[in-house]
Parts: sequence; C-alpha cells; structure tokens
Amino acid sequence: MPAGVMVPARNMPSMISGNGNIGGFGTISGLSLGQQPNNNMMEGQLHPFEMTQNTSESEIARMRDEEFDSALKSGSENHEGVSGEDDQDPRPNKKKRYHRHTQHQIQQMEAFFKECPHPDDKQRKELGRVLGLEPLQVKFWFQNKRTQMKTQHERQENSQLRAENEKLRADNMRYREALSTASCPNCGGPTAVGQMSFDEHHLRLENARLREEIDRISAIAAKYVGKPVVSYPLLSSPMTPRPLDFGSQTGSGEMYGTGELLRSINAPAEADKPMIIELAVAAMEELVRLAQMGEPLWMTSLDGSTTVFNEEEYIRTFPRGIGPKPTGFKCEASKETCVLIMNHISLVEILMDVQQWSTVFSAIVSKASTLDVLSTGIAGNYNGALQVMTAEFQVPSPLVPTRESYYVRYCKHHAEGTWAVVDVSLDNIRPNPAMRCRRRPSGCLIQEMPNGYSKVTWIEHVEVEDRGVHNLYKQLVSSGHAFGAKRWIATLDRQCERLASLMATNIPTGDAGVITNQDGRKSMLKLAERMVISFCAGVGASTAHTWTTLSGTGADDVRVMTRKSVDDPGRPPGIVLSAATSFWLPVSPKRVFDFLRDENSRNEWDILSNGGVVQEMAHIANGRDTGNCVSLLRVNSANSSQTNMLILQESCTDPTASFVIYAPVDIVAMNVVLNGGDPDYVALLPSGFAILPDGSSGSSGSSVADAGGSSGGSLLTVAFQILVDSVPTAKLSLGSVATVNNLIACTVERIKASLTCENA
Repeated sequence: MPAGVMVPARNMPSMISGNGNIGGFGTISGLSLGQQPNNNMMEGQLHPFEMTQNTSESEIARMRDEEFDSALKSGSENHEGVSGEDDQDPRPNKKKRYHRHTQHQIQQMEAFFKECPHPDDKQRKELGRVLGLEPLQVKFWFQNKRTQMKTQHERQENSQLRAENEKLRADNMRYREALSTASCPNCGGPTAVGQMSFDEHHLRLENARLREEIDRISAIAAKYVGKPVVSYPLLSSPMTPRPLDFGSQTGSGEMYGTGELLRSINAPAEADKPMIIELAVAAMEELVRLAQMGEPLWMTSLDGSTTVFNEEEYIRTFPRGIGPKPTGFKCEASKETCVLIMNHISLVEILMDVQQWSTVFSAIVSKASTLDVLSTGIAGNYNGALQVMTAEFQVPSPLVPTRESYYVRYCKHHAEGTWAVVDVSLDNIRPNPAMRCRRRPSGCLIQEMPNGYSKVTWIEHVEVEDRGVHNLYKQLVSSGHAFGAKRWIATLDRQCERLASLMATNIPTGDAGVITNQDGRKSMLKLAERMVISFCAGVGASTAHTWTTLSGTGADDVRVMTRKSVDDPGRPPGIVLSAATSFWLPVSPKRVFDFLRDENSRNEWDILSNGGVVQEMAHIANGRDTGNCVSLLRVNSANSSQTNMLILQESCTDPTASFVIYAPVDIVAMNVVLNGGDPDYVALLPSGFAILPDGSSGSSGSSVADAGGSSGGSLLTVAFQILVDSVPTAKLSLGSVATVNNLIACTVERIKASLTCENA
C-alpha cells in the first residue's frame, strides 16, 4: 500500500471518546453495551496482534469493546475459541497464543486489504484458513491496518494545515513590513497613522476570514473524506417512459421526452446534504484520475483517431462509485483534450454560472437550473463551490429524445493554475422511476497555459437507456458522438473563438463589408447569439415542446408545434408555427454546410427569396474557419414592387456539428443595432439548418472529404418558424398548417435535388 493513501472504510467503528470528541474520520453510529473498556484486557492483546505504535491505548480499548459487543450479539465468534474471559486470562499458558505473522501472511493480507479493507466474517475465516490464522487474528490485523492508514492520513492533513498557517503568517508579516515602510505617493513622506491602522485592520480581518475558511474545510474533510460512501438504493430495472397524450391534435400524436424527472425534483433535503458533499468529493477524485490515466483504461483505436473506453478496466479500477449499471442501460464514455483561447479562470466562471453555461452550450443544453447552492466557494472564487442542478441535454433534431439529469456540480482548485469541475448524478440518493440517464463522474480538468490559453481535458461518462432514438440517429448516438466529450469540447472551442472575436480591437479595415465599429460589432453579435439560442431551443425534442407528426412516414415526417408570443420584446406577438424535419443526405457535412451558407446558392433552396439576388452587405468573422461568421444579407427581389428585406444569418461549424441560422429583420431596427443600440428589442423568428455527421466512419469531422453511398453522409434538420396570426388568442387554421408543411417539404426537395446533382 503506497504511503499516504487513505482507503475509505466501509463499516468503520465509531471512535467517539467519552468527552464526545471525534477520534477518527467520519463516524457511523454503532451499538454499545454501555460498559467501560478493561485496561488489563488491552494490555494482554496489544503486542500479540502488532498494534501500531501511533494507536493510543484508549482507542484500542474502545475498538476491542465494540468488537466483543458485536461478538456477543451475533455469536459468530464463539466457535473460534476466543472470548472476553480468555483475553483477560492471566494464566501463563496464555503466552502460547502470542503470534508473530510471517512475511508471507503479511503480504497476503496486505494484498487483500487493497481490494477489501473491511472483510466480513466469511472472508476473514477463509483468509485465516488459507494463511493458518485464527479469524480473530485476521480481524485484529485488519483493524490495526485501518488505524495505521487513518493515522498516516491525519499526519498528512496536519502537515498541510501547518503549511497553510505558515503561509498565512508569512503573508501577514510581509504586509506588516510593507505597511511600516509605506510612503505617501504625493509628498514622499510617511503615511498617516489613521491610514496605516485602517490597512492593518483590513489585513487582520482578511487573515481571520482565511483562517475560518481553513477550519471549515478541515472540519468537512474530517467529517466526510474518511467516511465510506453510503450504499444508496439502486434502480434494478429501467422504467418505460409513458407516452403523453396529445388530445385531438392532427397527426399521430407521437412525442419524444417525458420531462417527468425534472418536474418531480426539488431542492435537496438537509439530511441529504452530507451525502451529497461526500459523493462530490469522491467524484472529484475519480474525475482527476480518469483525466490522468491512459491505457488500459483509455485505449487508442487502430487508426489512432479516437479513444476507446475500457469498461471492464474501469470497474476494476473504480469498484465503488455510485453503484452498478442499471439493467437495460448502456455505458457511454469518452475523453477529449484541447487547447482553448480563453483564460482558465474565465472558463471556470462559465462552467459554474448556469446562465453562462447554458448559453455557451445552447446547442447541447436545452434547459438547466440550479436547485441549491451548498457552497459558494472560498477566498472570493469558486474553489470548493457546490451546486445541485438539473439539466436537459439535446441533439438538434426532434428525432432524438433529450437526456435529463439531476446531479451535483463541484469545483476545486488543485495545484497552481489547475482547476477541475465535476458532475455526478444524485439519482441514488433520491431514486426516480423516470430516470433514463445518469452521469457518473464527468466534467473537465482545466490547466493554465501561457498567453491566456488553457488546456482542457473533458470527460463525459454516462449510463443511458436510449430506446426512443429514431433509426436515422441510432448510429450517431451509439457511437458516442451525439453526446460525447468531443462534441462538448468542440462546442466550447468554437464559443471561445466567438468570445475572442467579440473582444477584438485590431479589426482589419481593408475588406469591404467588415463591421469595424466596436459597439456595432457587440450589438450585432449579441443579437445573433439570441437568434442561435432561440433556434436551438426550438428545434430539439425538449420536454418543453409538443411535437406532432403531420404527414408522411419514415425519415421525411414533418413535426410541428405552435407557440403563443405575448409581451416578448424579442419575438413578434401572435401565434407562431414551428415546423422541423430531419433526413439523411449522401453528402459530407462540409459540403452541405458550404452550400447552405453561401449567399450565391441561396436562391436554389430559399423559397421566400422569390428567386431574387442575395447580396452580403456586412459580416463579422468569429472563428478560424471562414464559415464561422455573422452576416447581414439583402434580398434584391426580381419584383420591383416588393420591398427589399434584410436577413441576419449566423453560420458556425466545428468537427461535430454545423449550423446555418437566419431570420428576417427590420431595416430600421438593424440600423439601430449597427450603431451600437440595444439588440434585445429586435423581433426575431429564426429558421435554419442543423448539420450533423451520420456517425459512420469518415464523417466525424467538418473537413472530411466527400464519400458516396452511406459513408460520410450527413443528417440534416430543417426548421422554420412562421408568424401565422398576429393575434395571440386566434385559432390555428388547418390552412396555415398545410402552408408550412408544403413550405418545408418543398425546401427539402430543392436541397436534395441540388446536392444530389452536385454529388452525382
């Protein structure tokens, strides 16, 4: 056993002394006979069973008292020929029971201790039989070993706390010396006494606060870290989600996603919070190990392009965790590393702010909320922050059910410039029959890099029951690319580039159409961001939606839903009809993306442009790829009597997904935005496309070359939002539904014809 490693105990006996003080890490209430330990009994057993030199005699007495208490209640030790009277027997023939363990016996018990530090009666008897020892000898050896490990852990923690205190003392002295030699910046003379005392008082308060934080963390560590993870009840079998009734709506009435899990969850009870803290601490340790480990846990594929998770090795390495995988669930685990153009502290702030997090990952997170904040962190940052959250994860298509999760998020500052943020499900603390997805320790390790960059290692590890996935998307989902670490890290990388472009000041002025006005850039990018969020929130199978199938069978089904918009300054008032469909194309995602974002080919599929010429008036580049940009387009209609209209469009691509999203905008409103005005009052109804690889080999990246047939194909989702009536209380007519259905069907046919013709 490596020195300094603390193996958590499963059934550690209580170590509470007579004065109520805790004598060990984490206690579990135990039964007591109410008798005082016999010192003579302990003197007779200290040396034969090799008690460690650091264990006090009173602690050993208490431990022995509880062991005999257990023996009296169960009777399981009586047949071993050892009793309380035997241990206190002063007769000389007692010396024959003294036993010095052989090197072989010690090695065997050391090896068994690594696997199971708390053997039960059956295991002790079997081990004693193999090694030629009495079961009670084996029991006491394991007790002594656990005590030794606990003592080593306490020594380490004390050293760390002493180092922290020394650092605080040194800082305090340094500040005192600086204050004693401080001078006035105006006259060069000594500072005023009042000013000195104020600064000194401020430093004293700061030091006192830091000491309180150290004491608080030490108390949490002493109470929870050494305590065994509670065996929470597990779900033995998955529950089939109940179909929701649409009533008398048009079409089949099929809906994806139940929403029962998130609707039934409230903030955690006070009794659950210690278990949540304990679970978060264990999850953090597991996440860091997962991020740092290589083979055989993470195996590289034959072509070297992907990392494969070895589930059997994981079970051997992390035998405890949150329990075994539920029946009918499958494991999805992935790991990805990337260097991002963002400061490590900014990344931590994004991950720990649910609003920023759901905005940055709007294509993956359909909704999220924080139920409770158990800790806001220490020293003015997120170190030690604990949040209980719910979230719903999506793929931008109505054909893939969302994944709902109830979990705790824990942030920790490890070494200098290194942070980690971990999520782990709380379903075992509060079981829910609607649970279809649970997160084993997942999250990211963030390391500071020079020049404001950060290295991020992302771990995504879930167990999921995904029977509702449409056949079109089964290969993408089963491959792990739909919800895996690569999609998270690619999305974060693209958003970091977008934020960097927002803050850029050295804009080249030579290119025509480039917006150089800093306020205008910020307003236009903010408006485009809201457009993208609105599109992503309305195209997936989120439980907030009620999709209804309108026509056809198979891949080309059109799903529609209605929304009422009232008093929303960012959306026109009235009844909005949303329609979406997903289908497969035998063309690479890059070819599809380039075709749809190009204004020169827009009239090939955009029916609303009426065959007019589309011209780019202005644009903002927001990424390394030329396809990542926000554009303002003008449609010059062939019909001179029709008013020219403007279209705001954002196109973005990464190796896992691409989007082309647009919305008609008012000319007057856009002039205000381009001059730096508030974009929140510009009404938008975004439509557009979500382009995903089909999950086959050769289609996982946006730069992959085209391949014919089923290899390297694309999954394209087309979505429209149309205002069908400006009166929110109006009834939806079947004519409006038919018009939208025909519009989306015609658009799909035009795209298929153009791209298939190009590919032929």
